[in-house]
Amino acid sequence: MTGGVAPGSRRDVGLVTWVAAHVAGRVAHTAAPNLFLVLGRHRRLFRGWLHFAGRLMPGGRLPRRETELVILRVAHLRRCTYELAHHTRLGARAGLSGADLARVASGPAAPGWSPRERVLLAATDLLHHEQDLDDAAWTALSAQLDDRESIEFCLLVGHYEMLATAIAALRIEPDTPGVTFPR
Repeated sequence: MTGGVAPGSRRDVGLVTWVAAHVAGRVAHTAAPNLFLVLGRHRRLFRGWLHFAGRLMPGGRLPRRETELVILRVAHLRRCTYELAHHTRLGARAGLSGADLARVASGPAAPGWSPRERVLLAATDLLHHEQDLDDAAWTALSAQLDDRESIEFCLLVGHYEMLATAIAALRIEPDTPGVTFPR
């Protein structure tokens, strides 16, 4: 494949983004995230996106375990290897077991999900496939989430759908395991 945007250097992304990317890499146990170094080339947009994304994860109302399940399901449905790799690591740190991580690919019908997790995964699938929730999905979702959580859930799914599109179109490569911090 050709095209895409290469990760930026410190000069390309600016000192603040460069440092933030390397700190994020240390936290994730990878090199600086390629996503940050590509999106960071558009400094103003990157900072706005980072603020928004941080309000969904890790700063959202939904428990981290559930947030990671939803993100991993979107990544699986979109075949986004970047997000699958990144959020497999984060999901494990948020309490997802190896069995949970493997079961994400099987979807909401797989045995072992709690009733709430099953509803979230089924709604994620519906949003992915139909870009909408039918009345039955809303009834099930409303039994599990309050209004603010429902809003956040819909934005979470939509955000990671959008991010998977950007990652694919920009040709962002998965992050390199290991931590490096250039001097």
